[in-house]
Amino acid sequence: PVARVWTVVLLLGTCLLYCARVAMPICAVSMAEQFNWSKRESGMVLGSFFWGYCFTQVFGGYVSDRVGGEKVLLLSAAAWGSMTAFTPILAHFCSQPILSMTLARFLMGLLQGVHYPSLASLCSQKVVESERGFLMSTVGSGSYLGTLVIGGAGSLMLDLYGWESVFYVSGLLSVLWAYCMWKYLLKGEGPIITLESLGSSGPQSKLSKRHWLRLLKQPAVCAVIITHLCTASTFFTLLSWLPTFFKDTFPDAKGWVFNVIPWLVAIPSSLFSGCLSDHLISQGFDTASVRKLMQFFSMGVSSVFTLLLCGTTTFPWAVAFVSATMGLTTFSHSGVSVNVQDLAPSCAGALFGVMNTCGAFLG
Repeated sequence: PVARVWTVVLLLGTCLLYCARVAMPICAVSMAEQFNWSKRESGMVLGSFFWGYCFTQVFGGYVSDRVGGEKVLLLSAAAWGSMTAFTPILAHFCSQPILSMTLARFLMGLLQGVHYPSLASLCSQKVVESERGFLMSTVGSGSYLGTLVIGGAGSLMLDLYGWESVFYVSGLLSVLWAYCMWKYLLKGEGPIITLESLGSSGPQSKLSKRHWLRLLKQPAVCAVIITHLCTASTFFTLLSWLPTFFKDTFPDAKGWVFNVIPWLVAIPSSLFSGCLSDHLISQGFDTASVRKLMQFFSMGVSSVFTLLLCGTTTFPWAVAFVSATMGLTTFSHSGVSVNVQDLAPSCAGALFGVMNTCGAFLG
């Protein structure tokens, strides 16, 4: 029961993470009209998130390996939730909204950059090998759920109450999530991170620079980094390219169809991949082989549907191929995303931070 509660809580946390992250892209057009931003200035505001996102990946994983991923998750959620809620105030009361919003997005990237490395560290420390696939797949599906929720509810709030309401609601809900996690799961224990805790070895082994270099030279470690880089490249390409593809190829198509259906397919697909991988491992199949199989579906089989998409001429088939591609790419949650915890459980957070930093540069 406790494990299930933690799974649901982390799922909601990842959902709110994406609600807060996508709030700015949803409101960017309205804010640009109000503050007279050019397309270049709007792009600068939106792009500044990824620059901050790159800088705290490894640090967040390192701290999580030392003091526990749940503490880092709690502190970061309270911080980026508060930042989201205060975004409208910064925009209205600063004489240069473009500067304040660029800085706010950069700080959002810094604060949210620790989320996934902390999850990897927490999972490697608390979850047995045969159950990691389902946990990471379930939590990972929160990103698709959050994108759907903020896309629907956020657009409605934008039309009815203005762009400020999107930031207020998503930010306050994130702070409430952090409070409930602290109060009911951590039992009110203060999430204090001290210099002593960072300096002590704790339950994890202390890796020197020499050991890190030796680790990064291992073929398996290099393979997971390159694989994650390719997976992130595919995801960001689809995310950026698909709306333009459908708009240019099928100009009369309804936007909600190709913006919603692929994400609806991705959620159950992610859950299925986690259940499948854990079932195969529990049946005695080799863990590494199962991870490779999941990643083969994520990269190999999904690429077939991407190639089919290039030659399609009808809108229904295009949506079907895109949905299949998005659904299969979620298999990476039970592939490379979990494999790093199998390879180096003592420093899974920091190593996942290295992987995610490489992937974030492609954003």
